[in-house]
Amino acid sequence: MTENGTIVVTGPYLDDAASTLMTQAGLTVAHTPAYPTDEVLVKFMVDHAPKGVISRMGQFGPVAMDAAPNLQVISKHGAGVDNIDIAAASERGILVLRAPGANALSVAEHTLALMLATIKQIVPLDCGLRANRWDKPGFLGREIAGMCLGLVGFGAIARHTARLARGFGLNVSAYDPLASDDLFVGAGVTRCHSLQNLFETSDIISLHCPLLPATRYLINAETIAQMKPGSYLVNTARGGLVNEADLLAALQGGHIAGAGLDTFETEPPVAGNALLQHPAIVATPHVAGVTAAAGQRVGIAAVSGVITLLSGGDVTPDRIVNPEILKNGTARLHRSTAAE
Repeated sequence: MTENGTIVVTGPYLDDAASTLMTQAGLTVAHTPAYPTDEVLVKFMVDHAPKGVISRMGQFGPVAMDAAPNLQVISKHGAGVDNIDIAAASERGILVLRAPGANALSVAEHTLALMLATIKQIVPLDCGLRANRWDKPGFLGREIAGMCLGLVGFGAIARHTARLARGFGLNVSAYDPLASDDLFVGAGVTRCHSLQNLFETSDIISLHCPLLPATRYLINAETIAQMKPGSYLVNTARGGLVNEADLLAALQGGHIAGAGLDTFETEPPVAGNALLQHPAIVATPHVAGVTAAAGQRVGIAAVSGVITLLSGGDVTPDRIVNPEILKNGTARLHRSTAAE
């Protein structure tokens, strides 16, 4: 790199190997507390004048961006960028990167763990035993072999999920209008050509799509009504995909038998969230991709993207969220060539 600079990480830690990469590149690293507020972010932007941000926890929007006139790149520590205001970044010439696929296997494993725990009623049975109850009399479980798992989206995480699920004897279907037929054939997965068909034919629905205006509240009273009575929902994607009030009503009415959730509309969830009190919910705090192996892969990908771009290099097109600012010349990034 031609000159040193500072990178702010929005979170208290980063994988050691990723941190070492930045140090070797001559970059100074500053960590915010977990889930920093706009006020905290502004202070970090003013105090450190970063050239890059590694976006981990919390929202990163125009208030923070306006306090960082030297900011050239925001690199998401993961694949989903809904916590970054992309329009605001583009307006200010800030390039946004993502790290697709780096934590896919870990998230897929967690998806299967939530699915199994929910359907097998592991949590209520565990709680009953710890409360000195022996709930075996009257208990009747379900065998998952032969059930149909419906995947909404068929990207890297969903494909890993499909492979693992087939090992349990599940039949797997998926809906993804952007995926090629070859992906479905190669994975042994049935292609559904509409969400309604997927909902109507699946015993378990698992969400693996990005949160976009078109997908917000994808799971709502209307779509839940299309699902099989007694079916299950798993969400390791984004909380905004699910209308939590509608899901709770479906659980209380018995139309949905259970749900495994790793993401929520508000994170952390507000105190007293009624959904978390329901016995048919298995919940984890958005940690599906938080494993040592995935953390290293994602951290290295996020950091190496920033180092490469600040050094005048290129990254693969699938990593760039707002490539139009490179093409129209409005990017703050000083580069010898623009990515096509």
